[in-house]
Amino acid sequence: MADPQNIEQQNQINIELPEDIAEGIYSNFAIIAHSNQEFIIDYVRLMPGIPKAKVKARIVLTPQHAKRFIRALADNLKKYEQQFGVIEDNENIPYPMGFGPPAQA
Repeated sequence: MADPQNIEQQNQINIELPEDIAEGIYSNFAIIAHSNQEFIIDYVRLMPGIPKAKVKARIVLTPQHAKRFIRALADNLKKYEQQFGVIEDNENIPYPMGFGPPAQA
């Protein structure tokens, strides 16, 4: 019989996080597309009053990884809400692209 500890050590992955990636990239908008082979998620940063935005990061996933990602994200959202309270879903935002009415001086 195989040693369970030895099997666990064989299944470990050493993941490195480079400093420039560790800083993260802020995104407040995502575009999701798919083909029969992959899901593509483009992370975009929208700025108030600016009609043009750039994709800041693109992630390409297999359908199987996309499904696992959704499950992992749902699990983390559930844990977050248990710890910090329910996240309100503001789908009826009146100014989605401008972040609010123009400022008056």
